[in-house]
Amino acid sequence: MADIFDAPFESKDIELSDNKVVKGEDVNLTAKDPTLTNIMVGIGWDLNAFDTDTLDLDVSCFLLNRDDKTRFDEDFIFYNNLQDRDEAVVHNGDNRTGAGDSDDETISIDLNKVPFDIVKVVFILSIYKGEEKEQTIASLRNSYIRVLNSSNSEELLRYEISEDIKEINDTAMFVASLNREGPKWHFEAVGTCADGGLAQVATDYDIIIHKG
Repeated sequence: MADIFDAPFESKDIELSDNKVVKGEDVNLTAKDPTLTNIMVGIGWDLNAFDTDTLDLDVSCFLLNRDDKTRFDEDFIFYNNLQDRDEAVVHNGDNRTGAGDSDDETISIDLNKVPFDIVKVVFILSIYKGEEKEQTIASLRNSYIRVLNSSNSEELLRYEISEDIKEINDTAMFVASLNREGPKWHFEAVGTCADGGLAQVATDYDIIIHKG
């Protein structure tokens, strides 16, 4: 991986503009803040005011091993399973409206608790029952994902995803991932379509989806 922040990070007075990343960019979080142990990943969005049927957006994540697979069902963290077995990754609750100016949904991660056989945490944004309602990710506005140091609420980076979702005519997208490289943790801004929606992503990662 390319470490764009491998140089010592000297100043604690960070301008927000210095923290912005773009699609495909890789940030070495450990080099940016060597003391980092607990982070909060926040995702925010606004809905198209002209939509007659409100979108119900969800943030989910998958804990993946070196084979790019989950180990068991609890490695899929979402509104019906709010934490993994080790309580390293905790979803802080479902927001069904997207109302408000701050983060709409957040996920807390204790990096020291993430099992050593987990090398990647993938973040997915999806629309609940999007296929039934014929809704797509492309209708979102002012969307972003950001990473904060939980110990002091300092924002480490922000990826504005609004420009990258305009042509995603599906019900889900890969937003970003946290990637482990030895003792280091990297953030990668992904911003690509998740073909087939959340259910297909889960199936690809070895989660068995029960359709009722």
